[in-house]
Amino acid sequence: MRDGVIASILLIIMFLNFFDVLTDISLGVPAWHIFSESLIVFVSAIGAIFLIKDMKARTSNIIGLKKELNISDDKLKNISDEMKNARHEYSGVIHTQFERWSLTSSEQEIAMLLLKGLSFKEVSAVRNTKEKTVRQQASTIYSKASVEGRHEFAAWFFEDFIS
Repeated sequence: MRDGVIASILLIIMFLNFFDVLTDISLGVPAWHIFSESLIVFVSAIGAIFLIKDMKARTSNIIGLKKELNISDDKLKNISDEMKNARHEYSGVIHTQFERWSLTSSEQEIAMLLLKGLSFKEVSAVRNTKEKTVRQQASTIYSKASVEGRHEFAAWFFEDFIS
């Protein structure tokens, strides 16, 4: 905006001085005066042209950046959709493994909450049970999964992703 105003002012100065030069020539004004005003016309024109070209280049650059941003947004949306699908599929894989270990529905719920990182106290609050009950069920889950504890249980599901 500011550059447009400056370019417009330079063009106005150029045109006014151009007509002044033409008037001065017809009136027989000394050559040095005509030369100095012609120089003002020339410098104003160069400045206006430079600013207009620069504004066009920046506008073109901004349009290109907007296109790139839209492409990036589309890619991110696709990645998000892919992540949702992958998460859904992985959840299915986890539940299939729970069934292979013969976990009850209650144990599956607790196992999922433990995998999500909830503490025994938090799991008991979510399930509205005693913490001791959650600990006992967690021990049963670890036993059925043939793991030593919570960390090994979580690692069983994530170790293939870390390689």
